[in-house]
Amino acid sequence: MLPQPLPTLRAPDPIATRTHCPYCAFQCGMLVTGTDGEPRTEVKADPEFPVNRGQMCIKGFTAGDLIDHPARLTAPKLRARDGRMVPVSWDAALDFVAERLLRLRAVHGPAALAAFGSGALTNEKAYLLGKFVRVALGSPNIDYNGRYCMASAAAGQNKAFGVDRGLPFPIEDIARTKVLLLWGGNCALTMPPLMQWISEQQSGGKLIVVDPRRTETARLADLHLQLTPGSDLALACGLLHLAIDERLCDLDYIASRTQGFDEVRRAVMQVHPAHVERLTGVSIDDQLRTVRLLAAEESGMLLSGRGPEQQSKGVDTVLAFTNLMLALGKVGKPASGYGCLTGQGNGQGGREHGQKADQLPGYRMIENPEDREALARVWGIDRATLPGKGKSAYELLDALGPEGGIRALLVFGSNVAVASPNARNIERKLASLDLLVVCDAFENETSATAHAILPVLQWAEEAGTMTNLEGRVILRQPARAAPAGARSDLEILCALAERLGHGERFPSSTPEVVFDELRRATAGGRADYSGITYDKIRRAQGIFWPCPSEDHPGTPRLFEERFQFPDGRARFHVVRHRPAAELPDAAYPLYFTTGRYKEHYNSGAQTRRVSALVDAQPAPRVQVHPRLASDLGVASGGALLVESRRGSVTFGVEVSADVRTDTLFAPFHWGGKLSANILTNPALDPQSRMPEFKVCAVRARAVALPPSLPGDGGTA
Repeated sequence: MLPQPLPTLRAPDPIATRTHCPYCAFQCGMLVTGTDGEPRTEVKADPEFPVNRGQMCIKGFTAGDLIDHPARLTAPKLRARDGRMVPVSWDAALDFVAERLLRLRAVHGPAALAAFGSGALTNEKAYLLGKFVRVALGSPNIDYNGRYCMASAAAGQNKAFGVDRGLPFPIEDIARTKVLLLWGGNCALTMPPLMQWISEQQSGGKLIVVDPRRTETARLADLHLQLTPGSDLALACGLLHLAIDERLCDLDYIASRTQGFDEVRRAVMQVHPAHVERLTGVSIDDQLRTVRLLAAEESGMLLSGRGPEQQSKGVDTVLAFTNLMLALGKVGKPASGYGCLTGQGNGQGGREHGQKADQLPGYRMIENPEDREALARVWGIDRATLPGKGKSAYELLDALGPEGGIRALLVFGSNVAVASPNARNIERKLASLDLLVVCDAFENETSATAHAILPVLQWAEEAGTMTNLEGRVILRQPARAAPAGARSDLEILCALAERLGHGERFPSSTPEVVFDELRRATAGGRADYSGITYDKIRRAQGIFWPCPSEDHPGTPRLFEERFQFPDGRARFHVVRHRPAAELPDAAYPLYFTTGRYKEHYNSGAQTRRVSALVDAQPAPRVQVHPRLASDLGVASGGALLVESRRGSVTFGVEVSADVRTDTLFAPFHWGGKLSANILTNPALDPQSRMPEFKVCAVRARAVALPPSLPGDGGTA
């Protein structure tokens, strides 16, 4: 008998871990494979997660490169006397930070200490950071970069509906609506997996896009309204005027489910459509076509992005949107209503659990005595010891240093030196601090003047919950072991609390234990998570809040029967057009607005480290209309010096008919000399405190192309 060949031995297939993308609020489901010691973490889209259904964008597919990146921080660093950052032990770093905090608080008071959080933090981290600032530091001063993104939509929805959840319906409803009005959001670049739902919607419905540029998304639209930058409020009020004039309003719905319509009707009828046409550049015919399409179908939906929200009148603009959709009787009906396309990964949960200056966990308000009492009971403290409302994001950063009174700042997961308007001012303020502590996985522009840098874990190395743009609470699960030397933000907060004398109130840094405390803290609040558990999330692939008990299934759709006011009725609000804080004039004759590239995310602190993304988009380019380019004497591949009243930036040029002749557009993902936010205006919305990123006045002139800029003039 011949000998039988030995069986071929092969390594077992690596087990894929289900988790979620580290980037935007779509929070795509991911399958992550790769074992410790392997050269690269493999990332694939999860075909079973119901939000992205097997699709991802290029940022998600390359996210594994961050886990294994050679620039990853793996040891704390302190600034030496000669200015260098030198590695130290964790005990040395934490002792240094705690000692400085105690000394500064003793001399200048607790309000001299502050923290800046992030929409990238898990719910557990956002919750514990808010608690740490208010209990361990005793300071009112905490805010986060979500103030730069969803704050106006949040304030508007709270005023109109009594609660803010970015989308008050699941993402699948987008595919079912007959008319989708997408206002100021370029989803084809910012959330590519969302486009599958919009494509389904278009198979049997109409898509209308409102945007000053003919974006990739606008090209797909049945109707594109290319309005003047900053005129969104005027256009939204004008559409309601025409809806009333054309008798398209749902009077039965208005009478049974709302209040305040008569006052709004009187206000909007005072502005003639021809005046709106002059302000916005959108013809009366296109205005009429829009409202007729929305009113004619049983279902209709308005989704807003950052375009209309990142303005000094963003809240009023959102209220004009809710006025329109309430008047047409759409809110709370199937596949209908108003929603905000939340941008940052946990922008929704980040604002629900205490990172904002005016909010406590569960969407409670810090100035409400009952809300303060509820949190004081959970935290085991006297309500009177809870600080009041602190400064909003830009105001907090602008108050850094001896003149503003804030002497120490802890930054968790936010690159404020790039992300903030009037960026040069913020750079100066950061440099004036007595103590700047940056907790991040990489060094960035914000850490350039830090006194301490503390290395943290990344998205695939720890557990934690996130709340996506639908209000679906999901669970990130660890797929890789953390590198030696990095620690969780939760560990850092607990270790500092111990050194500050409050260790008994921060007993655990285990994410699930912190989440259980968060559940108790939100019980009875507007954003009630008390019925959500890790196991429940795993079984259902996410639970929609509010979920007030463990036997409750969650709430995918809000407002079907009532709104979150005691009488159950939605509120109309009188709003009127007003100009942007800064308009073009003889000295600065052009509009400047900002946006994104599909390859990069926010300040670029992560994506500018991924070679495939940098190769695709190595530098920002300013988009210039051919007619304006001719007037300025510049062509694609050339360079343009763009100046505002706050500073100047030299951009490479892309000539494109997609932008208006009076407008320049540039992405904001770069720092240093290429930072678009050097130009932007920090004028704030009086209600949300949102800066006016989307509108400012600039002038421009052709210059020689600097050696640091690529000159190919590629496409955006």
